[in-house]
Amino acid sequence: MGILRMGYIHTRVTDLAEAKNHYANTLGLYETHAEDGKVWYKGWDEWDHHSVVLEEGGVGVVKYGFKVQYLEDIDRIEKKAQDFGAKTERFSAGEVAEVGDGLRVYPPSGHVFEIYHEMTSWGLEVGTHNPEAFPRHLVGVGVPGLDHSLLTCEDVGLMEKFLAEVFDFYTAEKVMSSLDDDADTLGVWMTPSNSIHQLAVIGGPQGKLHHFAFQLDDWAEVLRAADLFTMDDVSKDVGPTRHGITRGKTVYFFDPAGNRNEVFAGGYMAYPDRPCIIWTADQLGKGIFYHDRELNERFTTVLT
Repeated sequence: MGILRMGYIHTRVTDLAEAKNHYANTLGLYETHAEDGKVWYKGWDEWDHHSVVLEEGGVGVVKYGFKVQYLEDIDRIEKKAQDFGAKTERFSAGEVAEVGDGLRVYPPSGHVFEIYHEMTSWGLEVGTHNPEAFPRHLVGVGVPGLDHSLLTCEDVGLMEKFLAEVFDFYTAEKVMSSLDDDADTLGVWMTPSNSIHQLAVIGGPQGKLHHFAFQLDDWAEVLRAADLFTMDDVSKDVGPTRHGITRGKTVYFFDPAGNRNEVFAGGYMAYPDRPCIIWTADQLGKGIFYHDRELNERFTTVLT
């Protein structure tokens, strides 16, 4: 199968104490380890050691981790990345905390992707034998886990090609400059699975982060999250609202360092043989914010 999912995001924050309050007390992630200006977190419904790593000293994404189904998938992706022309390097177990032997890939977007098969198992908070529906003592929003991320790069079409040819992702939805045959690709929402997107890519500076998102179950949980953000004086960007693209329900907000987060619920089941949904640039406002049908300036300019 190859890539199972985006397993983790590693980001920088300006003040670790403030960031810990945001991610642990407002979002409700569980701390699994801390050392040397870094902290590792997981959601209550995630079973691997971590899905979020915070590192003090700046803002923006350091790297992404992608988990593969089989150990030999690492070899396969390495060859495909090299054939594509991307730089690769191996890393050994322990070099990345709680992660086994893996592969570091440098895609054309200017980001860093780590491919791995093994991560220390932490276990579900509700267990695996006759479990309850959720932990009784959730904190804050109580997000179950990491959902997806949106990054920027100069050549969206090239990055789409890389994710398709090297990672076996497929494009569920995309934004084109027009419906003409020679139209430019402005954004893509891609996945290796039935989730509507694991990575989205839009045009912009190389190596930048637009946002990373946490999953919620439904619209009611999105509304509750927005209430908690108000209680905790979290800086909100947009929402609660709905996307046209993906049909997801959403609130965008910022961590104390200025990295954009999202809580996301809904969407639809994606399949490789489902027709790709095409949006045109003149309808992008409706595609991103279905109700207001326009983008705010922060959403298009604030990157970390």
